[in-house]
Amino acid sequence: MTDQLIEGYRRWRDEGWTRERGRWERLAKGQRPRLMVIACSDSRVDPATIFDASPGEIFVVRNIAALVPPFEIGGGRHGVSAALEFAVTQIEVSEVMVMGHGACGGVAAAMSREFEHKRAGEGGFIAHWIDLLDDARDRIVAEHGEGPDAVRALEMEAVKVSLANLRSFPCIPEREAAGTLTLRGSYFAIADGVLYLLDEVTGKFSAA
Repeated sequence: MTDQLIEGYRRWRDEGWTRERGRWERLAKGQRPRLMVIACSDSRVDPATIFDASPGEIFVVRNIAALVPPFEIGGGRHGVSAALEFAVTQIEVSEVMVMGHGACGGVAAAMSREFEHKRAGEGGFIAHWIDLLDDARDRIVAEHGEGPDAVRALEMEAVKVSLANLRSFPCIPEREAAGTLTLRGSYFAIADGVLYLLDEVTGKFSAA
């Protein structure tokens, strides 16, 4: 696989980089993306591909199930929180989008709780991350049971959970109130390639 990646790099260096050399020279002096996307690490849902974005246009953080933890200080390493703080307070993006997706393994694991009793290093890290969805899972199961419809509902509910957690960070609501920052929720359906956008007033997703 590494050989294939290196071959891909060489093709890009000979063609893509050369074609956009001026862009890369400008980017070497700094970045100024206006959009941050919080997406899943799933190899099928690359934000740059989905949004047909060029280098330098979006600031991306990816993790299992596109989750944002609530604001907290203290012990631990806060990778998502650090990326968020950097994007909002240093780069000063004007939009933050949470992008969930269909067939999400992290959400499916949150529904099944298959990692619940694993030790760290054997699934425990996964369990402690996706337990961010425990309350949402309970709500969804009470309404839909535990079938495929429930998993899809939880995939969409996870976006709302992350948006709520975003607003627990002090730097977010003050910028929303000032009109300098907008939060958006979205959901990408892999099978049909459709992006759905969340209307936070109605709580419904509709095709973009």
